Amino acid sequence: MTETRALFFDVFGTLVDWRGSIAREAARLRLPVDGAAFADAWRGEYQPAMARIREGGRGYVKLDTLHRENLDRILPRFGLETMSEKDRAALNLIWHRLDAWPDVVRGLRLLRVKFLLSPMSNGNISLMADMARHNGFHWDAILGSEIARDYKPKPGVYLAGCAAFDLEPAQCMMVAAHSDDLAAATALGLRTAHIARPDEHGPGKGEAAPNVPVDLAARDLVHLAEMLVG
Repeated sequence: MTETRALFFDVFGTLVDWRGSIAREAARLRLPVDGAAFADAWRGEYQPAMARIREGGRGYVKLDTLHRENLDRILPRFGLETMSEKDRAALNLIWHRLDAWPDVVRGLRLLRVKFLLSPMSNGNISLMADMARHNGFHWDAILGSEIARDYKPKPGVYLAGCAAFDLEPAQCMMVAAHSDDLAAATALGLRTAHIARPDEHGPGKGEAAPNVPVDLAARDLVHLAEMLVG
C-alpha cells in the first residue's frame, strides 16, 4: 500500500463545533434568539449558497462573503433586520473563532509527528488562519477552496491540495465527519478516515459512523492518531 504522507481535514463539524460556538456567541451578545436555532438557520444556508458556484451559475467568492450574505438572509426570520452594518460585520467573524472539539488540539499534535497536516475546507484562507490561531492548530499549509477557486465536493479542490504538496492522491488521506466528503475523496484515489461527531447538529444529530466505505473509522482525532501513529 502506498505510504500516506499528508492528512487533509474537513474543518466545520469535524474539527470545530460550529453549532455550539454560534449559540454561545448569540448568548454573549444577548441576541433575543434561540442560539441553537439561529446557528442551524445560518448553517442551513451554507450548502445552497455554494451550490450556485459549484454549478457554474456564479463565479467563486470567498466563504466569508457567502456567510455574510446568508446572515443578511436569515436575520429577518429572527426579528433582527434592524441590526447595524457594524454589528453584522462583527457577528460574521464568529466563523473565524469557532471552538475546537476537545480532542482536536491533542490529536493534531500527535498526528503532526508523522504527517503533513492541512485543512481541506470550504473556508477561505484568512478564516482558516484565524481559526487556527484561536484554537492552537498547527498547519503545514492552508489548502482547500480558495486555492482551487471552487467548493467541495468538486474534484479540483481535493486534487489541488495533493498537487500543492507534490503528492499523488494515494499518498493523501481525507479526514472528515461527513460521509459525502469522504466518498468524493475516495473517488479520486485518496485514502479516507471518518471521525465520529454524533452531536454535530445537536444531541444525536450527527454521524456516529460512516455510511460509505472508508479506510479508517475513529471515535475522535486522538483515536485516529493511535491508529496511524501508535
